Amino acid sequence: MNTRTKGAVCGVTAAVAYGTNPLFSLALYDEGMDVESVLFYRFAIAAAILAAVLRLRGVRLGICRREIAPLLLAGIIFAMSSQTLYQSFLYMDAGVACSILFVYPILVAVIMTVFFHERASLLTYGCIATATAGIALLYQGDGDVSLSTTGLLLVVLSSLCYSVYIVGVDHSVLSRVPSARMTLWVLVAGALMFFVFTGFGTRLQAVPSTIAGWGNVVGVALVPTIIPILFINVSIKSIGPTYSAIIGALEPVTALTIGVMVFDERLTGRIILGALLIFVSVTFVVARPLLVKFIPHGHVGARRRHNG
Repeated sequence: MNTRTKGAVCGVTAAVAYGTNPLFSLALYDEGMDVESVLFYRFAIAAAILAAVLRLRGVRLGICRREIAPLLLAGIIFAMSSQTLYQSFLYMDAGVACSILFVYPILVAVIMTVFFHERASLLTYGCIATATAGIALLYQGDGDVSLSTTGLLLVVLSSLCYSVYIVGVDHSVLSRVPSARMTLWVLVAGALMFFVFTGFGTRLQAVPSTIAGWGNVVGVALVPTIIPILFINVSIKSIGPTYSAIIGALEPVTALTIGVMVFDERLTGRIILGALLIFVSVTFVVARPLLVKFIPHGHVGARRRHNG
């Protein structure tokens, strides 16, 4: 298997694995677990698994004093992104929620434009408008029944938190921390946050005493958490972040498929069109460096004049 094939396979694996979030979380909700308990086990078990993997590979796990506060803040923001997404599953179809969550690359572009004065192109503005139209179609839902406004706000907040997390990591001391070690301590910080949210464990629900219950708890920590972390790093190193991000479109596709096939969620023409608009707009934003690369040199000046 050559490097590019390996990168593509790892990218697909990471995207599909991350898209399985609803498969395990919704099953645990059905067994009576609340969001904070599910996420505590997800973060805590994932941190334990990742720590064991890193130790076996001989990776140093320690952090220096000046990294503690940024890692704690990053962990809280990342955990809030997970909580608001998992909360949104209680108000709307998980597949639709994951489709809306996928707008985070566009939100990253907006944050970079507003706060870091990065010039946005006409393509970016067009993609923002297209993604907004897609969300509007998803909000309309099935027929005349619109989605829950609470659910929509939760998943948009989740996407915003994740966007802030990405930008924050890239523009802080954390950009110099090895990704695997940083992820470990972000997971630890998230687990601590959910431990606090459960009244320092007093309201933490026990794992259902069934094989399915334990399987789902371990599954939510392993499949949509550890596997994407490990495989996406290989993909980025093999084919680059742009192609890896484009392959990431399989995440909401996987969630939509699971929602329809496992949880009997409806997939209407309106939902398909709305999700498609989001996927296309995000893909163009992510792939913009490739589009610029292949524009004939004679048109670069014109592009710059028009887009600023």
